[in-house]
Amino acid sequence: MVVKKKTAKVEAVVLDEEKLHELIASLSVDGGEDGVSQLAHTLQACLELTEPVQQIQLVQKAGSQLESLSEEQPDGVLLEACLHTLSLVYTSLQAKNPLRRALASALGSVPAWLQERTLNSLSACLSDCLSHPTSDRYPHIVDTITACLDGFTLGERCINKLLLEVLQFLHKGLTEYLHQNSGLAGRHIAQAQLMQSCLTAVKTSMLVIQRSQDTISTALQAEQSHSMLEDTLSSLLSCYIHILTDEEFIQAVQSTAGMAVVLLIRSAMGCGDEVATVVCSLLQSSVQGLDSAPQWLKQRCEGLCGSGRPPGVSLYLCHGALAMLSWKGALAGPQWERLLLLVPNTLLDLDAGIKESSTAMVVARVLTLWSGAALDCLQGDRQPCLQQSLSGGSELQRHLLEHIYSHWEHPLDGVRHQTRSLFRNLLLLHQHTNPPTSDLSKDSYITELTHSLLGLEWHMRGKYGSLGCLVELYGAGYLLDIQPQLPSCLLGLMGDQTLAPYASDLLERLFVTHKAQLASEAAAADRMATEDWMECWHQMWVTPLLRVLCRARLDQTTYILDYFLPKLLRCSPSSLAHMVQALQHSPPCSTGPSGSRGALGALMTCLRAARAQGVVPSSEEGLWGGMVPLSLLQQALVHKHDQVRMDALGLVCESHRSTEVLTSQEMDLIRHFLLPNLNSQSPGVRQQTVSLLKKLFCRMKDSTQLLQKRLIQERDQEQRDRDQHTLHLYKEFLRWLCVRLLEVLLPGASFSKCLLSLHLLCLLGQLFTFSTGPDVFALGEVVTSAHAQNVLYCVASNFLEVKQLASSLLRQLPPSAVGLQVQERIHRVLQAALDLSTSTKPFDSVSAAHLLNLLLHQPDLIQALLLCAQEQGLDFQPPSPPPQPSETVILELNTLAVVQFLLHSLQLEVSRAESSLLQAAASFPLYGRAHCITAVLQHLNTESLSQTEQWRCLVSELIAVCYRMSDVVSPVVQSSSPEGLIPMDTDSEASAGLQKILQEIQPRDNNDFFTSARELDAHHGDGHTQTQTTHTPSLDTGGEGYRVTAQMVLVCCWRSMKEVAMLLGQLCQSLPLHYTNDNSHTHSGLITEAQVEGVGLYFRQQLLQSRHRGAFELAYVGFVRLTDMLCRSGSQALQQLPARWLSEVLEEVKSSDPSSKLCATRRSAGIPFYIQALLSSEPKSSSCSLLKMTMRELIALAMPSADRNSDSSTIPQVHAVNILRALYRDTRLGENIIPFVSDGMQAAVLGFTSPVWAVRNSSTLLFSTLITRIFGVKKGKDEHSKKNRMTGREFFTRFPALYPFLLNQLEEAAATVESDSGQVKLHPSLFLLLLVLSRLYPSPMDGSSSPLGLAPFMPFIIRCGRSAVYRTREMAARALVPFVLVTQVPSTVHALLQELPPEPGPKLQHNHIHGTLLQVLFLLRSYQTDSHRPLPAGNGINAALRQRMWLASRKNSCVVTRGAFLDVLVCLCGPKISLLHDSEVGDLRQEALSVLMASDLLTPNTSSTSLGPGSTQYLLSLSRVALSASVDIPKLWGGPQLTSQLLQSLLQCPQYEVRELALEGVLRRLQEEEEEEEKKRPEWLNETTLSNLTSLALHETHPPCLAKVLTVLCVLSSSGELQWRDGGKTLSQEDVLMHLLALAHKSVHSVELHCAALTLLSELVVQMVNSNPQGANAVACLSQWGALVCSCCSEEQPVEVKLTAAKVLVNCTATVLSSPHLPLGLSTTVSLWRSLFTLLQDEDQEVRDSASDFISVPAPLLSTDVAAVSVCPPVALDSGVGLLCRLFELWGQIPAGVIALTEWLLGEEEGHDEAAAEEVSSLDEEDFLFEKGDLNLWAEPIQWVKLLHRHLGSLVLAFKQGTGIAGPDQVHQMLTLSAQAKAKALGSQQALGSLPALPQFSCTMEHARLLLRHQRASLALDVLERLR
Repeated sequence: MVVKKKTAKVEAVVLDEEKLHELIASLSVDGGEDGVSQLAHTLQACLELTEPVQQIQLVQKAGSQLESLSEEQPDGVLLEACLHTLSLVYTSLQAKNPLRRALASALGSVPAWLQERTLNSLSACLSDCLSHPTSDRYPHIVDTITACLDGFTLGERCINKLLLEVLQFLHKGLTEYLHQNSGLAGRHIAQAQLMQSCLTAVKTSMLVIQRSQDTISTALQAEQSHSMLEDTLSSLLSCYIHILTDEEFIQAVQSTAGMAVVLLIRSAMGCGDEVATVVCSLLQSSVQGLDSAPQWLKQRCEGLCGSGRPPGVSLYLCHGALAMLSWKGALAGPQWERLLLLVPNTLLDLDAGIKESSTAMVVARVLTLWSGAALDCLQGDRQPCLQQSLSGGSELQRHLLEHIYSHWEHPLDGVRHQTRSLFRNLLLLHQHTNPPTSDLSKDSYITELTHSLLGLEWHMRGKYGSLGCLVELYGAGYLLDIQPQLPSCLLGLMGDQTLAPYASDLLERLFVTHKAQLASEAAAADRMATEDWMECWHQMWVTPLLRVLCRARLDQTTYILDYFLPKLLRCSPSSLAHMVQALQHSPPCSTGPSGSRGALGALMTCLRAARAQGVVPSSEEGLWGGMVPLSLLQQALVHKHDQVRMDALGLVCESHRSTEVLTSQEMDLIRHFLLPNLNSQSPGVRQQTVSLLKKLFCRMKDSTQLLQKRLIQERDQEQRDRDQHTLHLYKEFLRWLCVRLLEVLLPGASFSKCLLSLHLLCLLGQLFTFSTGPDVFALGEVVTSAHAQNVLYCVASNFLEVKQLASSLLRQLPPSAVGLQVQERIHRVLQAALDLSTSTKPFDSVSAAHLLNLLLHQPDLIQALLLCAQEQGLDFQPPSPPPQPSETVILELNTLAVVQFLLHSLQLEVSRAESSLLQAAASFPLYGRAHCITAVLQHLNTESLSQTEQWRCLVSELIAVCYRMSDVVSPVVQSSSPEGLIPMDTDSEASAGLQKILQEIQPRDNNDFFTSARELDAHHGDGHTQTQTTHTPSLDTGGEGYRVTAQMVLVCCWRSMKEVAMLLGQLCQSLPLHYTNDNSHTHSGLITEAQVEGVGLYFRQQLLQSRHRGAFELAYVGFVRLTDMLCRSGSQALQQLPARWLSEVLEEVKSSDPSSKLCATRRSAGIPFYIQALLSSEPKSSSCSLLKMTMRELIALAMPSADRNSDSSTIPQVHAVNILRALYRDTRLGENIIPFVSDGMQAAVLGFTSPVWAVRNSSTLLFSTLITRIFGVKKGKDEHSKKNRMTGREFFTRFPALYPFLLNQLEEAAATVESDSGQVKLHPSLFLLLLVLSRLYPSPMDGSSSPLGLAPFMPFIIRCGRSAVYRTREMAARALVPFVLVTQVPSTVHALLQELPPEPGPKLQHNHIHGTLLQVLFLLRSYQTDSHRPLPAGNGINAALRQRMWLASRKNSCVVTRGAFLDVLVCLCGPKISLLHDSEVGDLRQEALSVLMASDLLTPNTSSTSLGPGSTQYLLSLSRVALSASVDIPKLWGGPQLTSQLLQSLLQCPQYEVRELALEGVLRRLQEEEEEEEKKRPEWLNETTLSNLTSLALHETHPPCLAKVLTVLCVLSSSGELQWRDGGKTLSQEDVLMHLLALAHKSVHSVELHCAALTLLSELVVQMVNSNPQGANAVACLSQWGALVCSCCSEEQPVEVKLTAAKVLVNCTATVLSSPHLPLGLSTTVSLWRSLFTLLQDEDQEVRDSASDFISVPAPLLSTDVAAVSVCPPVALDSGVGLLCRLFELWGQIPAGVIALTEWLLGEEEGHDEAAAEEVSSLDEEDFLFEKGDLNLWAEPIQWVKLLHRHLGSLVLAFKQGTGIAGPDQVHQMLTLSAQAKAKALGSQQALGSLPALPQFSCTMEHARLLLRHQRASLALDVLERLR
């Protein structure tokens, strides 16, 4: 997007009356034709004008007149007056006014003889300004001074002349500002303005000093004694120093003051060595080096060297030194070198203590500045000492690298960016200080750096930028030689959203430099042809890309497309041809693994990216240069994968030129795409579709303009005809599109289809307009009133987005089609809106608001309102409109009338609610009216209202009614359990009322109490009687009766609270404020300060006292609106409210005594929200004083202390912890909260030690919030993934206070874990400490000397492994892993193993042994995943393990440690490629086998019947060893003869966990072998094993195990027929089928088992049908199988079952469903097809996609265009019904087919449908507050009905042509169907007629249902008519 530069506003000259007349008088001249008189005349005319542009022209004219004046022309007085006028006007103008530029140019163009007089005149005017300034004129005068120095030579001379006066004025201004700042606490806007003025003044003073450098130094040298100039400079310096040391000032001002100090020192002292000495002293805060400075300077600087100065001072002085002193070329002396080296050290010292992120940002920026200055210095003469200090490997470079490593992951990307620049500059410094070398391997510093960077883990984002710098400076070849796998490794990382931008930047640097390198090498060698080296480049970069695109899952490739592919094509456009060729040569339906886009998808992706980059030729030369056949594109546009369709659409829609003309082919492709893709469930796909089609529409619009222009200019008739034809095609296409999109908006259309259609229609409306006039496309002509009605009824949709889009579209459609100008219609819509506004269904009020907003623009609305008021008997006087009102007046008056009407109704309803809340909840919940008022006010422009008096009264009434509403409902919302409360009527006697309430809230035996309705009898006389009944009698009593549930009351109350909050927030935020300021100037507005403050107090009460979460969360939304407005309001009283309220609430929290009204729930209810809203209103850029004050107080309260253990002290502590949690979570406080994280973490950890549950509970919540705040939101399901971790150094650099704290706490906790005594001591915070520490890991870049190293933590963590608590031991093992570097793992593991006892002994501590083994296990596993290489030789691990083998045997009495030891063995012996060397691992495996053979798994020990706790884990560990030896790698264990024995004992083990593990192992191995595509059966699968498996399938009782066995057998039977044996006997195929059928019916409770049985059963059925297609009919169980599959497809089944059914149906499409032999008989086959079509319309996208695969099964009947291509479900559904019709012809069953399809068409719910309908209408709709709509939001029955009707048409034709004769039964069936259809049509017609007016709004669901029934019946009748 191109942002236009803001043009300065031209304003006319503004002078006070008196001065203006004086000037005009001084210029008056009679006659006079000489130059001066003409000039005076011009200026006089200029002053008399008020039009600024004309004034500029006259000033320019005056300038040229001045230029042409000659010395001869006298009249000195008049000339003086002219010059005075120009000067005076110049000094009076505002900054940035172009008029001032014109005046400067006029004054600058005076002839030489006049320059002195002009200078005097300007100086006099400026001097006049400087001598009598008022405080509000300061900013203006400062601007004038800056303007004089801005390219205006005369102005600069003038400033030089008045130098002392100017400096004195600037000092005076700064002093005034410093004084003002102390009195502005809490007034953020005034403070921000003052900071801006202060910044400008400091900058201007610097500019003056810089420009007057010579004058100043001459003056200071000339005057030996004390001078005025010295005093002034000294005073200025004191102002700068004040700003530097006062932390109330924002950083920008302090930073500028730092530069100003250095500039002043330089100006006073010149550029010698002394300057550097003084600056060094200031940086070091020592007085020693100041002696060389003049006395006045020394005095001031001593004040800056005090001990108590803030740390930021050094930072700003460093910045000043680098920015204000010259570092180019050689340095002027040794002190300069000292200063250059002192700056980084000062900054690095500062860095350790910084907490604020903004300061970290400044430090990073200044360090980069320093590296730039150091590079500049090295350009000059060589200074050996300096070179040594700056070269790679020096002490300074080492410290700087440490700084880089701890900041390259910083959350502020500015810091990360600066860190990268610093790294690059350090490399350059190294290059400059070392002699250049061609062989980089000789440069040890660079090679070491590269290897250590490449060795880092890829989730560290800083790694990428640093490698990028290496590539930039040393070439890509250098890195690719070291790590050739780099390209594919980086492509693999592109699936991760957080890493993709970094990886793609590095990839781009690599391939661009690699290409350049190859090209230059080829040019140098002079023999390699371009093709050769390009081929090499393609192999390196393009081939891996295409492999990933074809085979990776779609979500992993998203970022490759966004970030990588466009860059690659930009670098090498010619590679596209290579890609297209490579992809087209791969087979068309090779789709890769499921979920990948396949070659077709990859082709679309590449073409789309290329087209968007402008690499593909435009479509005017045939589609994309004829690169792709059209059929491929059509396939891609309806492909099953969303992303493939989107890429194909992108290819059609996106183009490099926005005026490229659309071809007819492209329009046809869009037609092909549109209808199947309108109903997309995925929001992402809908969004992409809209944005891509928007690009297409914009292209049409732009090219239309181009074509129209060409038509006017073009002479060539042929070309004009072509253009005319294109426009005609455009018109046809757009009209087709409008009609198609409007047609789908029928009642019952799915939400997604409505949303997409409305979006696209709104786009068409914006770009082409629905005009009906002589427009080029006149789209309005195709919009009928029926279309417009359907759009209007979309407003009743349950989806908010659909409502909004429909409302905005209605405003764009032609008014004649919408028809709201008809009086009767407007009245009906208005009545519907008013009815909806009192509906008890929450969503109806939103519909009402949209309808009212639609009517606001209608001139006749007030008449309609009067009519409604008369009907309801309301006393309502609306404002009368003036004659011929404008649109804005109509809108204002309509809004006023609607709000008055709603307010009037609301007041009456509130009065009724005050007497009976139950009645209100049941028949007129108040929130609807309030919602409508808020919505109507939102669209009003409140700045330009005419009826202000009426509005003022209205606002007062609105606020009053809000308070009344709140009073009515707040007792429920603030009660301690609002969920089940039904309050009583207020006017019954108190005692009786109390009795009833007590009776009401008694616990009941059943839950009916809260759900059953409460009857209110109609009132008789004035006595209120109430009965509670459980049944619901009919309500036809004389008066009114209602049903009220507790849910209704609660919803009414909390929604009313919500709407009150929104309305009050809206009033405060949008209405202009009425207030009086200091200077007693009154701003008139509609809402007063007192009202605003009252609203604030109301919100305060709600937030601090409500208990219902809904209520206080919504009050918070309103309160945030209010606090935003307070901060921005002009009223000083309001600006100071947040600070006052905050201190009050903190006081209340501190003193929380029992009398306090604060709501003390476990999460403090609304209190955190209240404080959060007050703090987030404070501007980010301010000094955040409120936040700092609040955090200090809260942290003090949250920290536990010895003297606070009473109840009165724990409540404040709980509140404080809860508030802190809310503040750490608040994203708006952003980085400003980071400085307080350490303290929060300490409070959370210490809070765990509290004896009070409430404190511990709150501390838990705070702790988890802080973990998220520090380590980021969890990016994936894995709790322990590396993405949410940090290096120890980075963590402790950012939170230094946590280092000693965590270490001490861990030491304290580790001391308590010794379990020798046998007693379990639990340290409360040990778990938290281990949790934090397990998120840290050492950086390989950490030097051994790092002061914040992680080494001190290790012994304590190892010690925690001795804990008596299992979970703690596990956490300790997990926390230890990150603290051990990969290189230290072998030695650490060896040391840990040495701690284990070598033989059994009496005093063994098994907790200790177990903890140690777990640590060994976790370390080995992490080594396995990270290092990918075996442990180094001589590690001693093998020997240590073999010495302690007794731990795995029965000598060890503890099964838990036996199991843990076995796990370590599996880790070493289990994998194919072991961590140990081959000889070692072989011996270890033999020992493990001997342990296994003697173990309880193979020889159960009869004496010990049960092994006690931990036995299952032990047996599982044994099983893992056995599985590895028998199934995974039997050859390596050297025991094929043991295989079947081991497997048999596993499968027959009595523990089901062992059987399950064994079966999982077998299944995994089988699937791996399937992928390896070995055709022969593996050795371990011998007859015994197979018979074991089949008998297990017949007798297993544990469902998960049984499911696994069946899955294994399914895999086995798919590769060939299987013999089922049960012991000795073999089962027949039918027995197996019957057994499995029974099992499938029985297992409905277990989804996994049900699916496994169904899959295996279907596999066997398909085999059976395949072997004997004709005889299959005889087998009895096949029809049962068909019924089972059909039952699995119904809507209410779990998704897993439906997915299984879909796979089953897809697998049997070829053999069963489309077999010419009809193996299952006609009716079963047709019902299976029906089930397939049901699945294709399922709500779950995965189910639909899975079912649509039946199309890609190679069935002989399918038409070739769809064959073997996966298509999207809508297309599959259409093709499927078409296929079935062809099958009916093939089977010779056309009449039966027609009857079957007509039955589908009519709908199957015959009998029970009527009954259900009756039941629904007898139950009043109001009963269900949140109605459950259809379960399936995706399916569209109406579209399904139309599709069936269309295909039936073709079948009926075939029937008529005599290819099938109907039998007598079939004729009878047709007659019955016809009678049913007639009855149905009649019934639905009558039911539709009996609905109320506009049923689309009042009973939407019922109306849609009846309409569908009517449509079904009439279409069925149509088909049956045609058959006659």
